[in-house]
Amino acid sequence: MPLDPQARKLLDQMAALGAPPLGTLPAPQARAAMKGRPTMPGPAVYRSENYYVAGPAGAVPIRIYTPLGAGPFPALVWYHGGGWVFGDLDGADGTARHLCVGAGCVVVSVDYRLAPEAKFPAAADDCYAAAAWTVKNASMLNVDPKKVAVGGDSAGGNLAAAVTLMARDRNGPKLAAQVLAYPVTDWNFSTKSYTKNANGYLLTKSAMVWFWDEYLSKASDIDNPYAAPMKAKSLKGLPPALVLTAEFDPLRDEGEAYATRLQKDGVRTVYTLYPGMIHGFFGMSAVLDKGKQAVRQATDFLSETYGGSSAGGRAQATRRPAARARATKKTTARAPAKAAPKTAGRTTARTPARATTRATARPSASRGRPAAARRASRR
Repeated sequence: MPLDPQARKLLDQMAALGAPPLGTLPAPQARAAMKGRPTMPGPAVYRSENYYVAGPAGAVPIRIYTPLGAGPFPALVWYHGGGWVFGDLDGADGTARHLCVGAGCVVVSVDYRLAPEAKFPAAADDCYAAAAWTVKNASMLNVDPKKVAVGGDSAGGNLAAAVTLMARDRNGPKLAAQVLAYPVTDWNFSTKSYTKNANGYLLTKSAMVWFWDEYLSKASDIDNPYAAPMKAKSLKGLPPALVLTAEFDPLRDEGEAYATRLQKDGVRTVYTLYPGMIHGFFGMSAVLDKGKQAVRQATDFLSETYGGSSAGGRAQATRRPAARARATKKTTARAPAKAAPKTAGRTTARTPARATTRATARPSASRGRPAAARRASRR
């Protein structure tokens, strides 16, 4: 279908801002240029507070959102998008609040280290540490340790997928579910969606090339499943998955391919393609009706999974009524003993058409080599 009118209006408004294209400025300057952009609001929650968890290279900042109720609650560890280069707790605040209220769960939003100052596997290691910490400290969080899920959008979806693989491979925490919104799952710029949606729809092919180059430590990292989850030899034993993609997104085909592999390896998986949508729509529910629909689908999926239902491939579960929060949006801060300051690599109208939920097609076998590999071959 054609580009959604709301998405078209949003793209026109963003183009009018005149921001430099991604990849044309060094990461620190690009972060500074993006800092003034408005963020999407979210609903009030019972409580939100900043905290730190111990990571492999020091303290990892997190923000904990708690819904109204007695608990113990299920939990979602959420990883923001931004190409592993951008993003922080404030930018993810609105999405985290919607997920907390909609699913009635504690949300732990993670401010992982950013590239290029901290390259792979820094972000993945921080994200795994935060998930393990959440399960280990479930009692303190008033959380049921058997109902801890992970999720993220874009690069955050990549990190959530990586965390499920790490947890399985390391005999780590048993995670309840994974929510992957237009995830990065492979280094492959030759898919049909990369070709058709290379320019003009917010995320561009050239930006993704730049993101990967900023993130990877060495050329061989593209074959590491914790960087590119599609490279995993098997996806068996992973938690139930919800995979969402957008029609006008370079990442559409790799998200679909990953959902297909999950299904083939026996993982209960729901895959939904949102027609007319662009990359980032999940975090734009304030201005995109289909963004609201996608967040609702995610919270329904989580509620169903937390409740132990075995509805198979249904996209829309029977939604639990979310408690209406009476609390403030105020965010308090507290740090545990031995928390250390962070180091480099972090930046402190129409009714929507029904999304297509279906069995996925066989993933493309085409491959390329990263710029890092091309540079290495010339040295």
